[in-house]
Amino acid sequence: MSELIARRAFSPLYIWLDLTFLVLLAALLLRTRRYATCLVGLVMGAVYFAVDYGIFHLLCGARSITDGYSLFWVLLWMSVSYGFTNFAWIWLWISKDRHLFEWSLLILSWWFCCPLITATFAPGDALIVIQRTTGSYHGYMAILLFVGYLGLIVYNLLQKTPDRRIRIPWLLAIGILVQFGWEAGLLLGGIRSAGFATAGEKLMPLLVNSLLETNLGMPYIYVIYIAFSRRFTEQLRPRSDRLSFTGCIARENTRSVRGTPQESAPEESAGN
Repeated sequence: MSELIARRAFSPLYIWLDLTFLVLLAALLLRTRRYATCLVGLVMGAVYFAVDYGIFHLLCGARSITDGYSLFWVLLWMSVSYGFTNFAWIWLWISKDRHLFEWSLLILSWWFCCPLITATFAPGDALIVIQRTTGSYHGYMAILLFVGYLGLIVYNLLQKTPDRRIRIPWLLAIGILVQFGWEAGLLLGGIRSAGFATAGEKLMPLLVNSLLETNLGMPYIYVIYIAFSRRFTEQLRPRSDRLSFTGCIARENTRSVRGTPQESAPEESAGN
């Protein structure tokens, strides 16, 4: 595979609009008592920044930005934005939140609408162009992807009863579709495709990143989710019905997004 370049071009107004959305999203999560979801988003925003600035930029030298703009501050916004939004959304998926459709529509519609709003209200702004090459680290990411899913496969092969097996197709769907929604929003809004001449240059980041980048973290975030949810509720309260790790997996396997109300739905446990 030839060098894959992930590039974004956007107006400064795009940053301010997106920061406003992040405050709104965090406020909605806190107002609906989804405290663990909000906390995971904040933590992963910091992790994204450590990886993007510390590894991709400082260690690999893969990042570049238009002269006159601070790579540190732009990467800080980008990392917090997509780290918070992606992993808050992933946590909602994994926990099978009863309002998953509404949260998904909110996030996806913003990713699609924000570039269009920016293009209308800041058509003459000089664009910030930031890009990264991937050849120096995609192989390491592929190792993390393979090792993570290998662990899930081995775990499932050792389980004697189906109810204690991890639903790997569900995790794959989440990992691929979350990144695909993000990349598709950037592509359709003209942010990801700016400066690329061929369809292949425009589509390759969409396809490769959707399969690799967020998806590589799904086995690990699922293990974190099980380890957390067997001990605590979404409101960060200790559970009285603490289960073993495999018992918690079995309990999660009985739940569905549109199923019977569960205690993990924040509105059901409020006031308890």
